[in-house]
Amino acid sequence: MPDLGSLPGFRDFYPEDLELRTRIFAAWREASRRFGFREYDGPPLEPLELYTGKSGEEIVRQLYAFTDKGGREVALRPEMTPSFARMVAARAGGLRKPIRWFSIPQLFRYERTQRGRLREHFQWNVDLVGETEVGADAEVLGVALTGLSLLDLGADEVIARVSDRRLLESALRFHGVEGEGVAAAYGAIDKLPREGADATRERLTEHAGLSRGAAEDLLGAMEAGDPGVLAAAAGGDEGARQRAEDIGRYLDTLDAMGFGDRVDFDATIVRGLAYYTGIVFEVFDTAGELRAVCGGGRYDRLLEQLGGPDLPALGFGMGDVVLGELLAERAGEPAVGAGVDDYLVIVSEDQRALAIRLASALRSEGRAVTYALRETGVGRQFKDANAAGAGRAIVLGPDEAADGVAVVKDMASGHEERVPLDRLMGSDAGRVL
Repeated sequence: MPDLGSLPGFRDFYPEDLELRTRIFAAWREASRRFGFREYDGPPLEPLELYTGKSGEEIVRQLYAFTDKGGREVALRPEMTPSFARMVAARAGGLRKPIRWFSIPQLFRYERTQRGRLREHFQWNVDLVGETEVGADAEVLGVALTGLSLLDLGADEVIARVSDRRLLESALRFHGVEGEGVAAAYGAIDKLPREGADATRERLTEHAGLSRGAAEDLLGAMEAGDPGVLAAAAGGDEGARQRAEDIGRYLDTLDAMGFGDRVDFDATIVRGLAYYTGIVFEVFDTAGELRAVCGGGRYDRLLEQLGGPDLPALGFGMGDVVLGELLAERAGEPAVGAGVDDYLVIVSEDQRALAIRLASALRSEGRAVTYALRETGVGRQFKDANAAGAGRAIVLGPDEAADGVAVVKDMASGHEERVPLDRLMGSDAGRVL
């Protein structure tokens, strides 16, 4: 027998899994709507060239690429940004700025599977194009935190750590770090939370060119958790001072949004991708057990580099894999899916036609209704109603049918009530009990 299981790193979504995914997507869409973002999508298969010349080296190595039957070199999309840039470029002149778009694409990368990382995932991409004001940066993080709030993830469970690469770069340049040394310093600082201060100090001196004393000063300024202290480490540079003020306004805006208790300044947040140009952020679970839930920031030159218009832009990506793990691990997390609203208990086959008419009437009012599809004992039908998570059991027997009523039982409380059938079939069908 051939192995017909799913491929490594790919998922089957059984109903309960799909219900969780649907719940996540609903929160993402609702948060986007509240902030005025419009949904878009693109094809899951794109020309290979879209990625080989415009995505990072790591992503290119992980491409699912092949030659199609028309002889074209194509790839499954590993990220959404190149498609986004292409679409914006195609209509840039006619799009009202700022552009507020979001998407929920399925992405594919051939990488080593591990906790929180698979070879396919869905990702909430939010992008805002055409605005340089720091309020736009706060707006984008506000969308992300609102999406998590709609999933009942608050300050006790998630924390956003924010920084500004321009501020850190000013401090590095003050200490003589230039060119490739800046990227090496970013790489060392990015590993600081995992590797500790000693290892980071060695990396800064050996790979970024900092003196030991300068590395000590920089790490001390970063540890303070204050953008003003980091600006001072840049020697009073006017640009660094302005960046610190921008971060202050950014944090004030998020506080006004109600998110002040779940945002911290953390200079170790630099984001691994080289295209970020300003404020950056990552959101983590407060227990520190998972990978980042999401990450993003400002990338003012990226659209132009991808062949799009020269427009300032910022955004984030939030994957469903880590978020799903976080939701699954929550203490007391309720089961996803409320089951059906009504289960119709058919006492004898003489009432089946009546049950079907009643089911149709209830369904037309938006209620989820089911019943046994073959002759089944009443006791078994009640067991099925419980298994389906039914809120009500509606019993149709010969005596009830003769009287033009049904017995409606609240499955949680056990309370029963005889209800006229014309009332059940009317517009107040869901208000009984």
